[in-house]
Formats: sequence, structure tokens, C-alpha cells
Amino acid sequence: MGDYQVTGVQQDALGAVQLELGGNPNTLALRRPFDPLAHDLEASFRLTRFADLKGRGCKVPQEVLNKLVEGLQQDYNSATEHEHAHFMHMAIPRIGIGLDCSVTPLRHGGLCLVQTTDFFYPLVDDPYMMGKIACANVLSDLYAMGVTECDNMLMLLGVSTKMTEKERDVVIPLIMRGFKDSALEAGTTVTGGQTVVNPWCTIGGVATTVCQPNEYIVPDNAVVGDVLVLTKPLGTQVAVNAHQWLDQPERWNRIKLVVSEEDVRKAYHRAMDSMARLNRIASRLMHKYNAHGATDITGFGLLGHAQTLASHQKNEVSFVIHNLPVIAKMAAVAKACGNMFQLLQGHSAETSGGLLICLPREQAAAYCKDIEKQEGYQAWIIGIVEKGNRTARIIDKPRVIEVPAKE
Repeated sequence: MGDYQVTGVQQDALGAVQLELGGNPNTLALRRPFDPLAHDLEASFRLTRFADLKGRGCKVPQEVLNKLVEGLQQDYNSATEHEHAHFMHMAIPRIGIGLDCSVTPLRHGGLCLVQTTDFFYPLVDDPYMMGKIACANVLSDLYAMGVTECDNMLMLLGVSTKMTEKERDVVIPLIMRGFKDSALEAGTTVTGGQTVVNPWCTIGGVATTVCQPNEYIVPDNAVVGDVLVLTKPLGTQVAVNAHQWLDQPERWNRIKLVVSEEDVRKAYHRAMDSMARLNRIASRLMHKYNAHGATDITGFGLLGHAQTLASHQKNEVSFVIHNLPVIAKMAAVAKACGNMFQLLQGHSAETSGGLLICLPREQAAAYCKDIEKQEGYQAWIIGIVEKGNRTARIIDKPRVIEVPAKE
């Protein structure tokens, strides 16, 4: 598909998009935070309002998803000999569905097709940053498997029926511009996609790469003695919720004793900055330091994704997590909320989170030092790989590492 398919109601908005997307991305380094008034919108405009699901869950529970994935895997495993035959002459294994990407051997010259898709609802109020976060989130699945080059992206966009024409004409071009600028930063392009009208605003995409087997790292080789490294802090969900509560006195009163408005604003901007940052350098360094596998931390939280990664290991190992790097003050906020987020238990959702990487013990410190040198951001050794039955756990009283807000 060569261009965005749009419905008639959106034609005017997406005409303006072509002007937006023609801008010089270098000028965006100095861009100011989104101000609704600067776009002739109401001062009370909040993009996150278009993610209101009226109490319904935003994601499929992990146990339900696991059953669905197992069903798909069984469908593949029970395929006929004829259906498998064209893979048999290749040295490339067909990799299962339960990992971060689909990896499919191609008929041509030992190459593989690596694909992933993702989409979600607005969780920050800056449309441009929302676009960047959505793109980084899609690409993160490639990076989790050590794939650092993306050949092509598609954008998937749902425009909320609750938006006024003015809101739509301002917000949608900014989201698309953010998505495209993130793709450019990743060295790839957005060549198409699909746009629909929907009760809620949704933003996501598809990332595709054709690569050789040595370009990806199958995440199943952890060995006893490895250490676990995390490349972004936790607490993004807590930070974005706390920021929304600044406008909700009954919610704010629950946390104001442990955090100031300034703390919350810093945490929110730290979370936005973290979610919009690509995991590309983290992925590239996985090859340099001989990583044995990785996954990215997203909707099921640190422990949910650690358990999935552990369950795929070839060796009889388990993961034990001792340290939790958390955006400053967000652990206190989570506790003040009566533990609704389950942050320190590892169940708090993260969006576009860091990579959780199994590294040889003797190379982990060098990995962390290298990523800080190249990116200016920390990574942390958070746990160990020990002999076990392919599970993951967080110790009873993990050490919380406060990660200062980016000034």
C-alpha cells in the first residue's frame, strides 16, 4: 500500500498532514511542550481523554493471551509435512510466536522476515510525543531480538469520533509527525498504513525487516551465572497517572503528602523522554557483549515479561530480580495509592520500556558503561540467572534505585 487509506471525514486533516510531514526534523530538537492554546484549542484539552474506556480493561490479561498464543503455536506444530517442507532444506529454524517478533525463513538465500506490530491508546497529552512513543514502542520488539535495522514501517491510526474537527486537524498531523520523526531517527521510513475513525484514539504500527540469521539473537540461551540488565527505569504508568491526577483533587489528595507537583511534572517528563527513546543502541550492544537473549518491558510489567522470557529458555534456569530502578518518587506514589499499581511486585504496566537482557556476568558491567557513554543514560544490573525451572521472581524486599528526573 503506497499511502494512507482515509475515510472522507478525515480528508481535510490529512491534507494538512502532508505539510506537517514535510518539515525539517532537525528543527524539532528545540520544540516546546504541547500547548493547546497555541493551537486555538481549549486550555482544558487533554489527549488522554480520548483513551477513556469507561472502566474496561485496556489490555488482554496475560494468562488469556498465553492461551491464545499456545493455540496458534499448536496450529503451527500440527501443520502437515507438506506445509513444513519448504522450511526443511534451510538451516534456519522457524521461530515460535510467543517471542517479541515473528521470524519467518524466506525462500530466498537464507534470509528471514522479521515482523512485529503494536498499538495502544494515548497516555500522554503531547500529540507529537505520543507519536514518537508509539513508533519507539513498535520498533522495540525488533530491538529486543537484536535486530537493529528496520527496512519499513506502516502506521496504524484510529481517530476518535469524540474529537471536534479542530482537535482532529491539530492533533492527528502532530501524532503522525512524531511517529515519522522517530522512524527517521531509527533509520527507516513510513511508507503506508491505515487510518480509521474509532470511538477511542489509537496509535501504532508495523515494523518489518529482512535479515540474515546472524542479525538476530534468539532469546533462549541464558545460562546459570548470567546477570540481568535493564536499560530503562520502571514507573512510567505511575508517572503518567500521577500527572493526570494533578487535575483531579480527590486523586491528588491521596498522593500529595509524598510528592510535590514539581516532582510529578519532572517524573512525567522523564517518563515521556524514556518512552520516546529508541532501544536501538541497547540492541546493537547486545551483539558486542554476547547477550544470551532479551525481551522488552511493556504492558505486563517487569515480572510478567521476565517470566515469559524465562519460560522460553533451553536450559533449566530461573531469573531472580533484586534491584528495581524506578523514576524518582514514583515508588512512594505507588505505595501511597494502596499498591494499585503493583509496581514493586513487578506488575505495573510500562509502555515502550527498556530491554531486559541476559548477559555473561563478566561483560555486564562493560555493557552498562558503554550504553551510558553512547546514550548518556544509565542501565542497571538488576538480577541473576540461577538453576531453576524456567520461572522468574522478585525477592521480598528488592532494592529500589531512585532514577533522577531529567532536568
